[in-house]
Amino acid sequence: MERPLSKLNVMSSLLIKNALIVNEGDISEGDVFVRNGRITKIGKDLNLVTDRKIDAAGLHLIPGVIDDQVHFREPGLTHKAEIFTESAAAIAGGTTSFMEMPNTIPQTLTQQLLEEKYALGAANSLANYSFFMGASNENLKEVMRINPNNVCGIKVFMGSSTGNMLVDDETTLERIFREAPILIATHCEKEEIIRANLARYLDEWGNDIPVHFHPLIRSREACYASSSLAVQLAKKHDTRLHILHISTAEEIELFGNLLPLAEKRITSEVCIHHLWFSDTDYVDKGMKIKWNPAVKKASDRKALFDAMLDDRLDIIATDHAPHTLEEKNSEYSLAPSGGPLVQHALLAMLDFYKQRRISLEKIVEKMSHAPAICFQVKDRGYIREGYHADLVLIDLKGNTKVTKDNIHYKCGWSPFEGHTFPAEVTHTFINGELVYFRGSFDRSIRGQRLLFER
Repeated sequence: MERPLSKLNVMSSLLIKNALIVNEGDISEGDVFVRNGRITKIGKDLNLVTDRKIDAAGLHLIPGVIDDQVHFREPGLTHKAEIFTESAAAIAGGTTSFMEMPNTIPQTLTQQLLEEKYALGAANSLANYSFFMGASNENLKEVMRINPNNVCGIKVFMGSSTGNMLVDDETTLERIFREAPILIATHCEKEEIIRANLARYLDEWGNDIPVHFHPLIRSREACYASSSLAVQLAKKHDTRLHILHISTAEEIELFGNLLPLAEKRITSEVCIHHLWFSDTDYVDKGMKIKWNPAVKKASDRKALFDAMLDDRLDIIATDHAPHTLEEKNSEYSLAPSGGPLVQHALLAMLDFYKQRRISLEKIVEKMSHAPAICFQVKDRGYIREGYHADLVLIDLKGNTKVTKDNIHYKCGWSPFEGHTFPAEVTHTFINGELVYFRGSFDRSIRGQRLLFER
């Protein structure tokens, strides 16, 4: 049963003792002292006057996860999700900051609508937040008014979307890539290829297409054609480009690992579902793992994992995109793509750690450090003196079984339901405040707007 955290929460200072600190490629036992929301001292055997002391012996302390791609559905789609509910789920999973996408209702295509979303974040988000400005074929003037210091980026749908958010006009794409004052994040799938594929399957099956054909409809060819075009435009105009949710082995060749991340002009992301599932899982999971881009072959999954480990793919994110079970249980042509992931993303990677497929240091690099570097997030993503105290304690001797009773998404389901992860997120701190502790929330706390050093 959920209980309030008001008596557990820190007021102005906190001392975390004896933690195994995972940070900047190293694991070491130590203490972290926090005052007024900032990390003020890191060391051994700290004995300081503090409002609260937590003995973290046996627990690992990591910088909070930064998820650069979520869909929290507010405004306009709140029957699926809300900023409050999804940020709570994020915090329960160790994600302390998120960057949310513009395909809400109304779509975030003007500066006024963008600031209205920031107001929603300030009022409702337990985690720290940023919101992307959306691009369309008609709103270039609005896009160019963006403030690089307090907005994470511009989202460009170079694949099918809803309403007016598919950017398919070649002149507009050229101008966005040439003139964008800030990072461009792209969804890359070539619409013409998808439409032709879909038409063939509709002719054969009608609306009730078996879902295992989804990766053939939203095909690898569609992904590569669009991603390669985005890279071509970025190289032509020296654009700061970030390609979201890479899903095929072929696309990996578009990215390099020779430069440090901070020096890359073209970066990439892989999502949890593309690392965890493959096309064989459609038999059991059905529409619950219908995503865009589609989950593809086991060979793609392996290639993506390897490319994440060797830094050709830079960031691990979720593309958290909840829908109701009723919506997902529709026939293929009506069932929306996307699913909820943010509560279990870190736990999924810790599962891979227990399988000896990735180190704790690499998990922290890809989920905390790399998003901070890629988006130039100010004073977050690391355990450093002077940084915001966005911190997570994890118990690698614990376990977390995903059940309907402990899912915090408003949609109430997870593709991981029934799975037991071999770890537990025990504490989550947002700006030095204990917001989550073993299933309980302090719902009075609100996160802060992310700022960027650009």
